[in-house]
Parts: sequence; C-alpha cells; structure tokens
Amino acid sequence: MSIRSKKDLEMALSSLKDFENPSWELEQYATPADIAADWVWQAALRGDIRNRIILDAACGPGVLGIAALLMGAKMVFFLDKDQEAIQLCQQNYEKLKEEYEIGEAEFTLTDITLFDEEVNVVLQNPPFGTKEKHMDKPFLEKAFSISKVVWSMHKSVTKNFVEAITKDFKFRITDVFNYDFPIKAAFKFHQKPVKKVEVSLWRMEKN
Repeated sequence: MSIRSKKDLEMALSSLKDFENPSWELEQYATPADIAADWVWQAALRGDIRNRIILDAACGPGVLGIAALLMGAKMVFFLDKDQEAIQLCQQNYEKLKEEYEIGEAEFTLTDITLFDEEVNVVLQNPPFGTKEKHMDKPFLEKAFSISKVVWSMHKSVTKNFVEAITKDFKFRITDVFNYDFPIKAAFKFHQKPVKKVEVSLWRMEKN
C-alpha cells in the first residue's frame, strides 16, 4: 500500500491506537488524525519530510512521526518520557510497518533535555502548559539546538512567547497554520465531551 493523498494519510493515522490512560500531569492529548495529516502533508510539500531524519518529540502514540514515515521520511526518533506512550508508539509503528513500506524508527524513553542527536527536522506537539506554564519551553530550546527546521504546535495565545524564543535562537518563522484542536473529556474535571482549543502550528527555520 502507498499514500497517494492527504485523505489516505488521515485514514492510515486514524487506525492507530490512542492513549487508554492519559496522564493529566503530562498533558497527554494525541494529535488528531486530520490535523496530523494536514501538518505532515504541508511539511512534505516544503521538502521537510522525504529522506529526512526526524525527531517526533513528546511523541505519545507516534502520530506525527508515523505520518512522516508514511510520507517518505528516512528515519524517525520517537521520544517520550512516559513508558506507556513509548510502548503504544512501538505498537503503532509495527502495525503500520506490516501494511506499508516505511523507514526505520528508534524509540527513546527519556526527557527531552537529554536527547542529543542531530536531526534534519523536528516535529513536535509538546504539552500546552495548561497545568504548568511554559512546559513547552524545553522542547523549543532543544529543537532549536539540534535541527535547522522545526515544526511546533502551541496554544495560539502564546504567540508572543513563541515569536520571542524563535528570535532568541536566531530562527525565523516561515509559516503559521491555525487549528481548532479537539480535546476529548478524559479526566474528571472535564465538563464537556469535547473542548476546542485554538492552536497554531509554527514552521521555524535557522537564519
């Protein structure tokens, strides 16, 4: 099988397993298949996916990295500090590898600050910082230090913070995409079945 359209990509991603017991502390919300498909499709159009070595940071079930592999990435590092997430990610990778010809993967159970591989591109949907402010900051700092191209998703209201840190690391923002990110009720304090959060996806490139 092969991916011939963005819809094909979305359908493949929608078959992946999601968190069964998400962690509130880690803000574990998997990127929805439709958003991940659009994200990686746009990245592929800009030459950031095919034959590239990629880091999927805070990978969770691995939706972004697997999407990249389906679109021709050479190799993906899947990184998460939660063991259940890494195991789930491995299961999803093995499932898709039976159906598609995809590149290699390495699964790393560690904190983002300890990752020290150089990669071509970082794809990341880090914690939004709802529980703890700027939980996403270490992810941006690491991404800027190991790659020249970074795709990172954050709450739209943190625009000023993202722009400032991008400038501090001498990167420039080339593209911004906006989405309504659906967060399904997974914890007792959630009052609605689905809450929409306005998020933005930034593509940042080294100057």
